[in-house]
Amino acid sequence: MLAKARALVIAALAGTLALGLAPAQGAQSPELQLRRVFEALREGRRPAALEEADRLVAQHPNFRLAHLVRGDLLLARVRTIEGLGNAGNGARERLEELRAEAAARLLAAREPPPPGRVPRYLLQSSPSERHAVVVDAHHSRVYVYENTNGALRLVEDFYASIGRNGIEKEREGDRKTPIGVYQVTSHIAGKKLPDLYGWGAFPLSYPNEWDRIRGRTGYGIWIHGVPADTYARAPQASDGCIALANPEIEQLATRVHPGTTPVVIARRIEWVPPETLRAERDALLRQLDAWRTDWESRDSVRYLGHYARRFRSDGMDLQAWSAHKRRANAAKSWIKVQLAGVSVYRDPGRQDMIVVTFDQDYRSSNLSQRSRKRQYWIVEDGRWKIAYEAPARVIPCGHGRRRSAWRPSRAAKRREKRIGRSPAGHNVNPVIKEGVRRRNFTSCRPPARFPEKEEARNGNQNQRHAEYLCCWNVPGKDRRIPAKKFD
Repeated sequence: MLAKARALVIAALAGTLALGLAPAQGAQSPELQLRRVFEALREGRRPAALEEADRLVAQHPNFRLAHLVRGDLLLARVRTIEGLGNAGNGARERLEELRAEAAARLLAAREPPPPGRVPRYLLQSSPSERHAVVVDAHHSRVYVYENTNGALRLVEDFYASIGRNGIEKEREGDRKTPIGVYQVTSHIAGKKLPDLYGWGAFPLSYPNEWDRIRGRTGYGIWIHGVPADTYARAPQASDGCIALANPEIEQLATRVHPGTTPVVIARRIEWVPPETLRAERDALLRQLDAWRTDWESRDSVRYLGHYARRFRSDGMDLQAWSAHKRRANAAKSWIKVQLAGVSVYRDPGRQDMIVVTFDQDYRSSNLSQRSRKRQYWIVEDGRWKIAYEAPARVIPCGHGRRRSAWRPSRAAKRREKRIGRSPAGHNVNPVIKEGVRRRNFTSCRPPARFPEKEEARNGNQNQRHAEYLCCWNVPGKDRRIPAKKFD
């Protein structure tokens, strides 16, 4: 990989690589300034390249790659340079990281998102999902799409660093970035975190439901910033997180809404025309509507025909699920089901899997309830079938965008007042107060450990209680949340 990076950088400096400027970023973006440096070199305008490099390092003194390029331009006045990094007195490992970063940025300039095409994974966003984030691990990029009445538009494009051992996370500590469809669950301000995380962090919902079914382990996959003394990290430098420059994650924060914004992490984005996307989406939505109408018909044979042989739902396999549904349908004289806020995303780790999330309004002769539900659909015997179904677990914390149906008692309010409440009044502790022991609430996750724990520990900044405590609405497993009947 390093040899390939070196070859790409040499090609750029030698003038064999034509660069384009991404329209998604501002005219004064540091990355675009760096590209203008390489563009001037390609055209043989070294004084202009040096002038642009001087401006870049003056505006961003912690941009180490820019300093390296500027040093080479100064050295080129007295002798011929070959490739990037010719000083000869720097740390070899750090020099190779900077070369890899330059290669990743140049590759993204050479292979930008194709005009008129969109990522294959964003089949449909719900009206509440105003933006969607797509990570391209191969190109070390983070793309942000805006959802305008169902139409997708690329609005941001950032360089990013991923896990030092690559992608496809399987177990805790493997230092890999997971592949799949996730959600931003909360926001942690940088002042509550070690300097390693820079501006702040957006924790993701890894492991998701399918990760757990597949036995994948680990925790603490975040999108976060970088230390104050550096502008960006190498393409593969984290312990599995996605690291962005601090100015860029601050810009990303204006488009991220915890609890609603989806994050799709792919090995390499597959780009398709919008027409292809619509055809795939409509085919899946027809199956979803058939599932709904067959449920309303109370015909258990037709209804259960929509479920895969290896179906799972919170401890139930297809046999247990079928027995439960047959008993439930037999006890009802009518059923009405309405779906709203439907989002549909293709899993990039498995092309024959689609994640569907929706608000379900269920009414029957003896039970009525509303819930947020998530399903994983796979292709079995040539048609889409449900491999997993359960209430969507993650509830946004501290932002007041959606709240649990549970209403606290007066005693619970007094108890939460003693241990701290979120600004929105939701049942969550943003930070555990010093000297106050956390109550044993089974709906709250334990204090999250830092994702890059070794680096945080080496810096003696492992602040154990800086993470938000997210509440999980798991029916029947919390003494504060009444157990709901299954629909």
